[in-house]
Amino acid sequence: MSKPNRQNLSEAFERMTAGKAYRSTEENKQVGDSIYQAVKFFEQYYARGEHAHGMHVLRDYLGSLGEHTQMRPPVAFDFGVNTHIGKYCFFNFNTTFLDVAPITIGDYVFVGPGCQFLTPTHPINVQDRINFWEGALPITVGNNVWIGGGAIILGGVTIGENAVIGAGSVVTKDVPENTIVAGNPARIIRTIDPQQRPAHPHQYSEQEMTQAQEFYARLEADNF
Repeated sequence: MSKPNRQNLSEAFERMTAGKAYRSTEENKQVGDSIYQAVKFFEQYYARGEHAHGMHVLRDYLGSLGEHTQMRPPVAFDFGVNTHIGKYCFFNFNTTFLDVAPITIGDYVFVGPGCQFLTPTHPINVQDRINFWEGALPITVGNNVWIGGGAIILGGVTIGENAVIGAGSVVTKDVPENTIVAGNPARIIRTIDPQQRPAHPHQYSEQEMTQAQEFYARLEADNF
């Protein structure tokens, strides 16, 4: 298993990454095979409970991967080298990264099971499509975003900081920061104040959060 060297990738690969029209090449297959093998090793480590070793394998093959980020297998990448993930992120089971164009994810991003980040596009013109022309658009996710299970993020989308994406949403357009969106296609439900804890069945009160913080502070004091 050999790690792809970004500096050695061809002009054709860089054209693809830049979102220009391209055709798949043997080089694309080789880079894809590398991340496929890395994911297999990651899943084997995870199955043995050696999570840190598994993440270390992925860190070597992705474009970048921040500290303390965790993924639960299965996970899939097109190339890996076009995926950049920040620190303290969490990805639940069965996340798909079709990173033909760059996928850039900030810090403290939580992603539910079965989510898909899909950068590729195909021509509407049938002659171009059957001649295997393809394209891609980047995806950018800001810090502190929560993406509910089963959501699909399409190419060309930027999700602003602190946004919440409802489960099962199909996100086709940019999402402003500090908003909740949901639906297919996803639409803004309301804005949120990141400094407040609004009344909501899935939201904890100030008193409950204070009690929780005190509880875990006692645990840490007892353990260290």
